[in-house]
Amino acid sequence: MDLLKDRVAIITGGAAGIGMATVGRFLSEGAIVSAWDIDQALGNELLKQFQSYGDNLEFKALDVTDEQAVTETVADIVTRYGRLDILINNAGITRDATLVKMESSAFDQVINVNLKAVYLCGQAAARVMIEQGSGVIINASSVVGLYGNFGQTNYVASKAGVIGMTQVWARELGRKGIRVNAVAPGFIATEMVKKMPEKVIEMMSGKAPLQRLGEPAEVAAVYAFLASDEASFVHGTTISVDGGLIA
Repeated sequence: MDLLKDRVAIITGGAAGIGMATVGRFLSEGAIVSAWDIDQALGNELLKQFQSYGDNLEFKALDVTDEQAVTETVADIVTRYGRLDILINNAGITRDATLVKMESSAFDQVINVNLKAVYLCGQAAARVMIEQGSGVIINASSVVGLYGNFGQTNYVASKAGVIGMTQVWARELGRKGIRVNAVAPGFIATEMVKKMPEKVIEMMSGKAPLQRLGEPAEVAAVYAFLASDEASFVHGTTISVDGGLIA
């Protein structure tokens, strides 16, 4: 299928995990992808893995908390391709600790990457999309943004904030021809998760009625659906991809 044929897409945090799976899915659906990540080495591996797609994939080593860099890179994409159709705000980090042990620097780091950067990228993309009268913005929240999680004050605050921002943008941008939604993954079998102790993985798997971890490709499939015309009347919602996880 070519659900996203010739659509120009930005995918932040695109060099690993869910982001990398999303890059691959979007390329397979015919999209032109600009993958952003702070890690150049991972970006080089990404380009190597998907080299068969040629000029349909580029990688930008970019700090998504850098407002000037974000604005300039979006402008460069529009100059080269003439448009921007899709933004996947996927980049995110964790710096876990309980409330009484969390350092303010760890709180600020997570809020900056997981929330402020979503705002910066969303703002830069929205300005272009308003001008062209169309576009799709999809923001990565998390199941913990809905239910909370022990030891993640900063991460949960950021992901709950993403849901709130998504609802605001849906109200503001829908009338401009721009659809905005959020995705809330549960426990997903990324490379980082696979390195955790077996007991932790079993505990995570057992919390979902489907009794397993999700795969990055399963989240990427939801991103692809929401970005496509198949989801043309899906707007302002948060879709959980969590195997039926119950708090």
